[in-house]
Amino acid sequence: MNYAESTPEPKRLTRATDDKMVAGVCGGLARYFGVDPTLVRVALVIALVVGFPATVIAYLVAWAITPMA
Repeated sequence: MNYAESTPEPKRLTRATDDKMVAGVCGGLARYFGVDPTLVRVALVIALVVGFPATVIAYLVAWAITPMA
């Protein structure tokens, strides 16, 4: 038995190309964690409204470093 053939491919975070509204970051995070993309988007908006300015920075960093699917 070949070890490379039996090992599942590791889970990778990528930006969504099919389920995106701006850059695909929320869709990619939702796919990675196995949740609904709307839930991730609502959490992002709530974080922005509550006053976490780091949310914008985190989104921009994720946009910049996460590859497209």
